[in-house]
Amino acid sequence: MTNQSKQLSMRESMDSLSQLLLRPRPGAEVDLKRKLLGLSREEFGAFLEMAQLNHVIVRGLNVLLDSKAEECGNDVRVKQAREALDAELSRVRTATLFLHEVCQSLEDSGHRVIVIKSLDHWPDLGSDLDLFTDSHPRDICKFMTENLHATLAPRSWGDRLANKWNFQIPGLPEAIEIHIGRLGQTGEQAAIASSLIERSRLIQIQDQTFRVASIADRLMISTLQRMYRHFFFRLSDVIDSAEVMDAGLVDYNELWVQATQAGIWEGVAAYLKIVSDYVKNYRGWGPELPQFVKIAARFGGEKVYYGNSFLRVPIMPQSVGLYRTQLAGILKKGELHNGARLGLLPWLATAAVLGQKLTGSDKGIW
Repeated sequence: MTNQSKQLSMRESMDSLSQLLLRPRPGAEVDLKRKLLGLSREEFGAFLEMAQLNHVIVRGLNVLLDSKAEECGNDVRVKQAREALDAELSRVRTATLFLHEVCQSLEDSGHRVIVIKSLDHWPDLGSDLDLFTDSHPRDICKFMTENLHATLAPRSWGDRLANKWNFQIPGLPEAIEIHIGRLGQTGEQAAIASSLIERSRLIQIQDQTFRVASIADRLMISTLQRMYRHFFFRLSDVIDSAEVMDAGLVDYNELWVQATQAGIWEGVAAYLKIVSDYVKNYRGWGPELPQFVKIAARFGGEKVYYGNSFLRVPIMPQSVGLYRTQLAGILKKGELHNGARLGLLPWLATAAVLGQKLTGSDKGIW
């Protein structure tokens, strides 16, 4: 498969995954499954790669491999799909066991800790495991290296500003990323972080209990990651957020209060509008948003486009406008230290771009 044909196949895979997971009409779903299971090995490999990159491979293959899968395609492709699903389930199971052990060990030692981002995708799981704690960095680093025999990974400029540390634990391929006392790309979000643990909730996964962020905090953390840092959505972000919105679990008034305090309400509103619009495009209707959310959103799904395996958010002028509003809000509250941290973001981003062009990697910067 040529690079051009692979890119086309990847784009089509994103569209197929979106159709598959956003539940088209029953007749259309059968046709879609027949199409996917009729792909060549290389084309189906591109589909699996797209599902993995977008953290929806378990959910996507569970839908694809229902009781009627054999009727929709050849046995070879069904076998390829089942092997991919089994491998991913094994990875997720191992990572989840390690994650619970790390959380339990930290809590038993007196450290308050919650899981952020990683379990939002369940039954899928991301490529690293994110935690948040309000303990002192020195204590966390000492505990991880001495008690769990973890290796501390080199820290980039961005890691230092964001106040986060990455650890590699023997036997666990995924990194454990621990955010300490701050959130945001430059650690500017002390407001959200200050009471994140107090607002947390308990969930059950594989007969294990995890403490995770509240629904409002979960959406704000996703917004910080997608609208203020990476400027792209994984398909999992859309699916995960739409799920809690559809279930009526979002208290939009509470979300407005907390996001306004953090200076990111317009970003949160735009994030929600993008999710709603994208779902509506495939399903025919999206999660219903209150009018005040729609008014606050500077833009929605009409500005999002596909690029390099993800759903892209334009940096100019949309994301730059959100950044300026966040910075102005932080400075208006007199949080000069947090404002100074956030003010470094354009320089950090510029350094990352230059590093990418000169060395082919932004490692050590972003």
